[in-house]
Amino acid sequence: MDPWQTISDQRLSFADLLDGLTDEQWEAPSLCEGWTVADVATHMMTGPTGSLWSFTTAMVEARGDFSRASRILVSRKTDRPRSQIVTDLRQFSGSRFTPPTMDWHAPLTDHLVHRLDVTHPLGIGSGVGAHEAWAPALDFIVSKKATMGFMDRGLPELTCTAEDVGWRHGSGPEVVAPAEALALALTRRPVRLAELSGPGADRLQAWATRAA
Repeated sequence: MDPWQTISDQRLSFADLLDGLTDEQWEAPSLCEGWTVADVATHMMTGPTGSLWSFTTAMVEARGDFSRASRILVSRKTDRPRSQIVTDLRQFSGSRFTPPTMDWHAPLTDHLVHRLDVTHPLGIGSGVGAHEAWAPALDFIVSKKATMGFMDRGLPELTCTAEDVGWRHGSGPEVVAPAEALALALTRRPVRLAELSGPGADRLQAWATRAA
């Protein structure tokens, strides 16, 4: 897999998906608490269309909290036309922006997971494709680096298996699920927990649904 080509392909595909949404779908709640579909789409381009200065000021305002800084960056662009968001995804599809200290795993995972944030509540197929991309994305989700803004700490000790992409990680009771369902559970989006199975399923389900 060429990771940057895969990221570019995902951006172009996401632009096509957004192009077909109605006004009501743009304003529908996403899986990201407090964000609409439009907010998620805006977030996807805050890095490639932003600047080091804008990111730095957001981090200062957020007192170093990466997740809070992301919300600040989105709030600064809430008046951005939807057509411009789609144009940005296409124009900057080849961007190699990464958050400080991160590599290509971060934007790849961001696009795969946030696409599900949009498609699941809208009741449409994810259309992600590129199954080979899920293994490195899951590697990133369970890594220590991901706790800098992508993941909550304290993931229970489990053996996580995504059989559809041949991915396995960890130790302890096994939990088995399709890559998409497993990624949603690991990022505490408790919408496809019924697809988890194995002796570790209950433990991951409890962790994914507990209050942050």
